This record gives sequence, structure tokens and C-alpha cells, in this order.
Amino acid sequence: MTNREERRRFLKSAGAAAAGFALLRCRGSWAADQAKGAPNAEKLGWRLGCQAYSFNQYSFFEALEKNASLGLRVIEAYPGQKLSKEKPDVQIIDSMSADARKEVKKRLADLGIKLANYGVCGLSKDEAQCRKVFDFAKDMGIETIVSEPAEDSFDTVEKLCDEYQINVAIHNHPKPSVYWNADKVLEVCKNRSKRIGSCSDTGHWMRSGLNPLEQLKKLEGRIISFHFKDLNKYGGDAHDVPWGTGEADVKALLAEIKRQGFKGVFSIEYEYNWTSSVPEIAKCVEYFDKVAAELAG
Repeated sequence: MTNREERRRFLKSAGAAAAGFALLRCRGSWAADQAKGAPNAEKLGWRLGCQAYSFNQYSFFEALEKNASLGLRVIEAYPGQKLSKEKPDVQIIDSMSADARKEVKKRLADLGIKLANYGVCGLSKDEAQCRKVFDFAKDMGIETIVSEPAEDSFDTVEKLCDEYQINVAIHNHPKPSVYWNADKVLEVCKNRSKRIGSCSDTGHWMRSGLNPLEQLKKLEGRIISFHFKDLNKYGGDAHDVPWGTGEADVKALLAEIKRQGFKGVFSIEYEYNWTSSVPEIAKCVEYFDKVAAELAG
């Protein structure tokens, strides 16, 4: 890509983001600039956005506005969220109509946000079923499908990952979920395409009693994306807290992630104070970028 092309692409992205913030201010829906994004993290190749599940009490369009108010330019959608207050019967799902998809694409463009990831969704060995998900991802410009695939599905999943050039990141819900620890994820990834790896959920490891730093070290070379969290304690009844204030040792986790040379998407999945979480998520964004600046320096 030439310097001129790079500049044109940057100006287009910046213009879309500026237009999105202007749109938010005109609507008065959310307080503008809850946080200022993560520009220092971007220097490390890290893209920060919300998992829309953080806002599961709201529609996807409302989640987009909250994401934009934080200065974030990527988002991860999840299947089943209602599209908008005006269209509560329309859901974000691979069977969405062409018209609904067009509406989503327009809203994303208006706000300068990329729909980077999609999940957690199911994948099986049934190729026709899997193709529906991959076709949806390709149409929407999604880079990574986050899933907990059936254990007998990986021949099919690998084939489609390479065919569509789309990643599948294996998510770890807490124990007794099949993929609750890094060892199981590595087992199913062995000798597979590098497009299959981990969606590392640091908080769910803590809920399973696992040290997230140890899990990250095991997964080196197989991490595709994150559901990033900091929790108030270890154990099944723990809850999210602003990053850097809990027991995850976020600074050590980010230092390890940088050491591994990871470049990709961190999704903030904040599962606490569901209807009033934006100020706490803003603190996560600010801390993340502060640590990234230290690591970049």
C-alpha cells in the first residue's frame, strides 16, 4: 500500500469516526467522549472494543452508540441481541435478512465502527450449518467467529476457516465447560490451521480457579482474540471491576501479551452493573491505554 493510499484510508476512517461522534451529540443519546479510545494500544497492534453482550439489556444499535461514546472503533456482536428499539423482533443472527444486514452496515459506517468479531455461536460438523455462519461473517466483514465448537467439528471448521480466510477463536466458559482450560484448547488445535485458536476469556479462567497469566503462557502462538476482564476475586461468584483494580494483575497480563507479539482484538465483556456500566468500562479503557503507553515506551 502506498503512502497516499494509507493517508486516504486513514482520512476516511477518521472522517467516519468524527461523523459518528457528531451523530451521537446531535441525538443526545449518550454523554459524548466517556473515554478517548486506546490510541497507544493501537501502536502495539491492539484494537479495543466492547463485546455487545456487555449491553445485553439494550439493543445492538444502542450498544454501538455506547461503544462509540467510549472512543472505540471495533465491536464484537453476539447472536440473539435485538437490532433496535424500533425493531425488537429483528435479531443479530446469521439468518438476518439482506435489508437488516444493510441497515447494520450503514449504522456501523455512520459511527466509524468495524464489526470485527461475532460470538459466542455454535459450530458443528454439519457443513451446511457452519457455512451459514461463515457466509454471514463474510458478508458483514467479520474477521473472527468466536465459538465453542463441537469436539467432532474441527475438520469442517478448519476447512471453512481456510476457504473463507476467517478465524475461529475457541472461547472458554468456566468449568465444567469443555474448553475451560488452555490444555483442552491446545489439544483440539494441535496440527490445525493457525486460523483456529483461543478467544481467551481472562475472567472465566479466574472463575474456574485458574491463573490467567499461566493460561496465556500456555497458549502462546494460538491466541486469536480476547474477552478481557478483571474480577474482584477468584471463584464462581466473582464479578467484573474496572481493569487494574481487581485480582487479575492486568498489567502483568498485558506485558505477557506484548511479549508474545500478539496483534488483534480485545473485547471488553463487562458483566456487572448491567444498566450503568459505561463509566466503569471507561475506566477499563483508560487503564488499558495507560498500560499500553508504558509498554510501547
